[in-house]
This record gives sequence, structure tokens and C-alpha cells, in this order.
Amino acid sequence: MTIQKQRKRKGLREYFRKDRRAAAGCILLGIWILLAVLVPLLSPWSYSEQNAAIQNSLPSPAHWFGTDKFGRDLFARVWYGAGLSLLVGLVSAALNGCIGVLYGAVSGYAGKKADLILMRIADVVSAIPSMLYVILITLVLGAGATSIILGLCVAGWIDMARIVRGEILRLKGTDFACAAKIEGIPSIRILTRHLIPNAAGPITVNFIFLIPQAIFTEAFLSFLGIGIAAPAASLGTIIQEARSQMMVYPYQMVFPLLVLCVMMLALNLIGTSLEQRNRR
Repeated sequence: MTIQKQRKRKGLREYFRKDRRAAAGCILLGIWILLAVLVPLLSPWSYSEQNAAIQNSLPSPAHWFGTDKFGRDLFARVWYGAGLSLLVGLVSAALNGCIGVLYGAVSGYAGKKADLILMRIADVVSAIPSMLYVILITLVLGAGATSIILGLCVAGWIDMARIVRGEILRLKGTDFACAAKIEGIPSIRILTRHLIPNAAGPITVNFIFLIPQAIFTEAFLSFLGIGIAAPAASLGTIIQEARSQMMVYPYQMVFPLLVLCVMMLALNLIGTSLEQRNRR
């Protein structure tokens, strides 16, 4: 193991030792991801298999979260839905992050006229609520993960672009950026090797917060019945299906809600910790 790797590991240990919230968030998120990956693979029950003989069964050793009105095992179904929700959140956050970083970097570095035009375009796109984009694309292309991701990516990059633009405007006036420009280094290289890496802190924090935002939007749309369609199941779909059973079998809504809340809590703990560290 190199000295650099040893220092990095030691730095991470010190960071988690000092910031309990970040450690708790990483542990919760790690356990959550493991369950979302392993439960659908190892569970003896399918997330979509129906069995009329065990409809609305209470939680038991055989069915840890009970079963729903169609006799489907809720434990397997909830963690399958958790994995699907996480996939939507990660893919949409990655796309929005890439678009936002590129757009904001070009806008901040290009100059006054280009910056004015690019940011006015962003203002026009953001003038329409992002939820409306998702609903329209879902209605045109049909319910599914692809439609949700495309809808989230229409305007979801704008906040990232504004943050990156502000950082680039601040950094391009620094001594090292001016020196690189005087030496004749191409603008692309200055952006990719000097400016964007120095804006990594705000970019990382905003990226972390993009993930729960996308997952919550997907869950909300699925709860309204215009999200991911059956037989696939996201957490929002499962919560929506349990709505009619809420008064008689409340556990059918409580378990997916708890799983969703734990994931949101873990990501917010990590994001808040990184944000505070970045301000120091």
C-alpha cells in the first residue's frame, strides 16, 4: 500500500470519527443498498408472484413485511422497488449532474454575451415546473423508468448549472487561472484541469442532493398513478397500491414508507455533512 493511500484512509477514518452524521449516513445507505441488491436475488418469493391463498397476511417469519391484497410478498416487493427507485435516482442525478456541470462551466467561462444568452435559456426552461415535464413525457412515452428519467432531466440540471457557473466566475479570476491563460493553455484544458476540479466540493454536494430529489419525485408521481407501471414496482407504486388498504392493513403502507424515509435520511445526512465540510 502506497503512502498516499495510507494517508487517504487515515483521513477518511478521521473524518468519520469527527463527523458522526456522515458515518451514520454511510452505514445506513450501505445497508440499504445491500438489501436492495440482495433481497430480490436471494428471496424465495418473487416481487410479482400472486397467491390468492395468502392475501393480506400479517408480518410473519415467512413474510417479514406481510403480503398485499394480491398475495405478493411485501418484503421482496419493497426491496425490489427500492432498487428500482435508487436506479432512477442515480441515473437521473448522473445525467443532470453532467449536463449541469458542462452547461454552467461554459456559461461561466465563455463571457458576458454567451453567459447572458445561456442563462436566459435556462430561466425559460425552469419557468415551467419540472413536475409538468415529467407528467407530459410520461403521458407521451408511457409510464416507465425511462420516461421518468427523461422528464427529470429536462430541467433538473439547472440548479447544478447555476452553482457551477457561480464557481467558475469566481475561479477564473484567480491567479492560477490567469497564469494558465497567459501561458496559452486552451480554454477546454483550463476548464477541465484547473477550474472544474477546484469546484468539486459544491458539485459533489449538489449531486448528492439530486439523488433523493429524483427519488422523491418518482415516488410522488407513482403515488399519483402516472409513474412506473405494473408489473414493475417502485416504492411510490407500492405506497399507491397500499392506499386503499391503509385503514385495514396499515403495515402495507408503513413498511415502504419507512424504507423510503431511511434512504432519504441517509442521503441527506451525507449531503449535509459534505456541505458543512465544504464551507470550512
